[in-house]
Amino acid sequence: MEQEDKEEFLRFANVKKTYDQKALVVKDFSLDVKQGEFVTLLGPSGSGKTTVLMMLAGFENVTSGSITVAGKPITNTAPYKRNIGMVFQNYALFPHLTVAQNLAYPLTVRKMPKSQIKEKVAQYLKLIELSQFGDRHPGQLSGGQRQRVALARALIFEPTLVLMDEPLGALDKKLREQMQFEITRLHQKLGFTVIYVTHDQVEALTMSSRIAVFNEGVVQQYAPPDDLYERPANAFVANFIGENNLISAQLSKGAGTDTIDASLDCGTPLQARNGNCSTSDTQCIISVRPEKLVIKTDNQPYDNQIAAKFITRHYVGDFIRYYFQLSDGSNITVKTLNDTKAPDFTEGQETVLAWMTNDCFAFSTHSSRDQGE
Repeated sequence: MEQEDKEEFLRFANVKKTYDQKALVVKDFSLDVKQGEFVTLLGPSGSGKTTVLMMLAGFENVTSGSITVAGKPITNTAPYKRNIGMVFQNYALFPHLTVAQNLAYPLTVRKMPKSQIKEKVAQYLKLIELSQFGDRHPGQLSGGQRQRVALARALIFEPTLVLMDEPLGALDKKLREQMQFEITRLHQKLGFTVIYVTHDQVEALTMSSRIAVFNEGVVQQYAPPDDLYERPANAFVANFIGENNLISAQLSKGAGTDTIDASLDCGTPLQARNGNCSTSDTQCIISVRPEKLVIKTDNQPYDNQIAAKFITRHYVGDFIRYYFQLSDGSNITVKTLNDTKAPDFTEGQETVLAWMTNDCFAFSTHSSRDQGE
């Protein structure tokens, strides 16, 4: 969804959070979200993403900094006055109420006329394709159906924002994918603004307008999915988003420029795009994705080549994952399509792997914990 013509809607400005007045769980967090965007907060457990969501909802106090929605500060606004819808992993439906009564609840507490409530409930039951299930109780529904009801209940009162805290975490893979489609469909149809928390990178890449990647309370990069994958800001993002080979190397020259020369620890020279290396760096990490590597079977020229020894391979259906070892003991993985051209190896067999300069990055070995967006 294109957002360039949309104005800023939600802003976090220098938000910090500590529980003990010593360690910061969230460190100087700033983020802008446009009206109608689907923004995902992505990161490992304990990285601060859920704490940010809870501060936005009003369930956690902000230690310092400010949060504004549509230009109005909400940092000191009570949760029930923020007009925010929430979807949780455990559905949080009332088991003693029917599906229709669950959907009606947020409208009832807002004292909407009964005739309007009935009309609105029918509209949203149709929207989530559960029109025939209004009289059932949550316990009589499948997990996917319950999650659709939870989503509809969060949307039915037309909130300013919809917050989703790992809403698909309890579902199996097939159901997760179905619900990713459902949430995306409703988002595109209704145009509401979403802040979504997950540690599932595939889910984030599939659903989001933009993704904020967290590590230890700091946003490492905030960008559209394709930018994160193709142009990671540092080694943490490169390793966290998708599969990646991270190989230790020594910088030769070019640090501070667009392209650098380096030498892998096994002695092989190479060229790479400069991810974030400065002129003061002497060591770096070379990042190259498994699908960008080629197992050489012809004389086609490549910018970078390296000798490797075959260890094993894993058949994954539509692709095959090959595992190799370099002369210094480092491991490197290659992904190829499962087709008639997929090579066969015996354990210990030597081969040559190759890739292009534009398909790999050199990143600083300095910690990325305190890097900003």
